[in-house]
Amino acid sequence: MASPLFNGLSYSSILLMMALGLAIIFGLMGVINMAHGELMTAGAYATYLTQITLFKLGGAQAADWTYIVAIPVAFVIAALLGLLLEWAVVRFLYGRALETLLATWGVSLILQQAFRNIFGSNNVAVNTPGWLSGGVTLGQLQLPYARLYILALVVVVFAAVLLYLRLSRIGLQIRAAMQNRNTAAAFGISPRKIDMITFALGSGVAGVAGVGLSLVGSIGPTTGQHYLIDAFMVVVLGGVGNLFGALFGAFLIGETHSVLEFFTSSTGAKVAVFTLIIVFLQLRPGGLFPARNRALD
Repeated sequence: MASPLFNGLSYSSILLMMALGLAIIFGLMGVINMAHGELMTAGAYATYLTQITLFKLGGAQAADWTYIVAIPVAFVIAALLGLLLEWAVVRFLYGRALETLLATWGVSLILQQAFRNIFGSNNVAVNTPGWLSGGVTLGQLQLPYARLYILALVVVVFAAVLLYLRLSRIGLQIRAAMQNRNTAAAFGISPRKIDMITFALGSGVAGVAGVGLSLVGSIGPTTGQHYLIDAFMVVVLGGVGNLFGALFGAFLIGETHSVLEFFTSSTGAKVAVFTLIIVFLQLRPGGLFPARNRALD
C-alpha cells in the first residue's frame, strides 16, 4: 500500500506544478487556457533538446547535468510561448470566457501539430542521468531517486512562486490585481503589464512541470493533454487563485487516483475521482479555500 501512496505523491507533484500556473492565470484573468498542457509539453521537449545539446558539447558527463540546466531553459521557453499567446490571442478576448476557451483550444491543436512537425509523431525519451539512477530502500518500499527529485523540484518551485508573490514588488501588484483590478489600476498599477507578467509566469511554471514530466515517461505531442483536465480539477477543488488550495487539491487528487488505481484500473480511478469532485463541489462550490475579495462581493 505504501508504493501507490508514494507514486501518488510524485503524480501530485506534477499536477501541482501545472496547477500553480493555472491558479495564477485563472485567478487573475479568469482565462481558461486550453493550451496550458502544450506549454508543459514544450518544457518537456526543451529538456530533451537540452540533453541532446549537452551530449554534443561535452559527452555523457555533460549530459548528466540535463535536469539542472533544463529548469531555466524550460521556464524561459514556456514563458516566451505564453507571452506570445497572451499578446497574439488572449488579450483580445478578456471577459469573453467561451471565445477564450475555443481560441486557446485551437492554439493547443496548432502547437500539437508543430511538435509533430519538429519532433515527429513518435514519442521521445530523456535518458535518466547516473545520479538519478537507483533509489532508497525502506524495508519493502523502493523510493527511486528520480521520483524524489520530482518531489524536491516541486518544493523549490512552490516556495519560489510563493515568495515571489509575497515579497517582490511585481508579486504584490499581481496579488492586488487579483483582489480588485479596478482599484489596483487606480493606484497606478498597469493591468496590461500585470496580465503579461502573470501569463508568462504561469506558463513558465508549466514548462518546469515538463522537466519533471520527462522523468516519469516518454514525451509526445499530446502528452500535456493527459494532465490538463486533472490540473483544472486541482484549481477548482482547491479554490480559484489560491496556491495553498492548489497544493491540497493536487495532493488529494493525486493520492486518491493512485490508491483507487491500485485496487481498480486507471480508467476506473479517473471516473471515481471525477465523481467524488462533483459531489464535493455540489456541497462546497467554492472549493477547499473559497476566494474572498471585493471584486467577488
